Amino acid sequence: MNSQLSDEEKTRREKLMQLREKGINPYRNGLKPSHTAQVIRDEWNDKSREELEKIDDKVSIGGRVMAFRHFGKATFVTLKDRTGSIQAYVARDKVGQDVFKVFKTFDVGDILYMEGGLFRTKTDELTVSAEKVELLTKSLRPLPEKFHGLTDVEQKYRMRYVDLIMNEDSRKVFETRSKVTQYIRNFFYKRDYLEVETPMMHPIAGGAAARPFKTHHNTLDMELFLRVAPELYLKRLVVGGIERVFEINRNFRNEGISIRHNPEFTMLEFYEAYATYEELMDLTEELFRGVAKEVVGLTKITYEEAEIDFKKPFERISMAAAIAKYGNLDKALVTEEALSTADGVRRALYACGVQGLDSKMSRGHMLELLFEEQAEKSLIDPTFIIDYPKEISFLSRANDEDPSRVDRFELFVYGREIANGFSELNDPIDQKERFEVQAAAKAAGDEEACDVDEDYVRALEYGMPPTAGEGIGIDRLVMLLTNQSSIRDVILFPHMRPEA
Repeated sequence: MNSQLSDEEKTRREKLMQLREKGINPYRNGLKPSHTAQVIRDEWNDKSREELEKIDDKVSIGGRVMAFRHFGKATFVTLKDRTGSIQAYVARDKVGQDVFKVFKTFDVGDILYMEGGLFRTKTDELTVSAEKVELLTKSLRPLPEKFHGLTDVEQKYRMRYVDLIMNEDSRKVFETRSKVTQYIRNFFYKRDYLEVETPMMHPIAGGAAARPFKTHHNTLDMELFLRVAPELYLKRLVVGGIERVFEINRNFRNEGISIRHNPEFTMLEFYEAYATYEELMDLTEELFRGVAKEVVGLTKITYEEAEIDFKKPFERISMAAAIAKYGNLDKALVTEEALSTADGVRRALYACGVQGLDSKMSRGHMLELLFEEQAEKSLIDPTFIIDYPKEISFLSRANDEDPSRVDRFELFVYGREIANGFSELNDPIDQKERFEVQAAAKAAGDEEACDVDEDYVRALEYGMPPTAGEGIGIDRLVMLLTNQSSIRDVILFPHMRPEA
């Protein structure tokens, strides 16, 4: 951070000292505004100039100065609070010469308190006629030039507090984000789900295939992992009889950063006993339609240049069928029969230019790679991909008709995974065997594989009812609903490299 002060910053600090020398507290407390800018507009915006002249109502407002217009013995001020902006008029004859003299030293960015009546200007703008003016907070740094705000993207993310002051669009994104989480909570409350909080620090990294962050607890002298998913704790609660449960909270994955990835992100996870993954697909469609209609006002939205329709039924298609439908390979290479073997999938990968495949790579992992190469980016409208291979789904229930695949779906929108759900594996013997496969992969160098969670297996041994569960990425959902191309635009304080 640059320690050199600009001339403007030096001037503001000199003003700060002068205020203190006059006995004026530049960081005053105890003055509470009676109104916000929005409330003033709601209550008096329909009043004419003549009606306002007959009204003796007084208001008080607190806000940040966004602009001054000086006219000798009077000044128009634009004040901004959490609800918007309103104009105030400060006249020397009304506030007194001494107060007006001090007021004239105030800067854009200072936070003021004003009391007075209301009137309309010659341009018919509703305005507070200040009778009292108090400085609440002296701003020591100038705001960016008002027409451009923070034009440097790095600065925008690093100094979100300035971005929110200057950029109404940024503020609206995060207001929308809050509405999304409120809607989701109410959606599940109405369906008799219980909201819970589960541990952020885990003794074993598990619940998803991801590289974890590590930390150390000094008193217990033990290694802990920031959670990559709350799944195993939430399913313990289902074992305990909380048959409908959800959590909205942070996950942490020690992986790359991109327009779709941040090291910490917000997930919704929910579990319902006696439900199947097909029922969760129905519920997910209902949730996405509802949140779009509630927050955006429409079920058909525009994201970047694509039109995305949440109203029509979401397509449901197997991973293999999606490769055949959306890929650009010779159709003979991507028939259901051709993709049913590891050699067949390997041939298709070679045909689309993927080289250097590990000879020990399973059919399931190769099919997932082929899907990412050939189909994923084409899934613009909401699409459920189903029939996942067992090898890449170590917590999912095997399909009764074909045990090589599992009862699982992932929801893709605009070529991005938004949700992942499945009928849960509740057979403790099968689950332990799959954990052991994961542990062997980890021992062989797979940093995303997990260890055997003996306590979770023990919980399953007490009996978990047939259950379906799902995780939904809140950040990516908000990106869609606010038409933001980067996950950093929907996270208030995304991770950044340290400043030089």
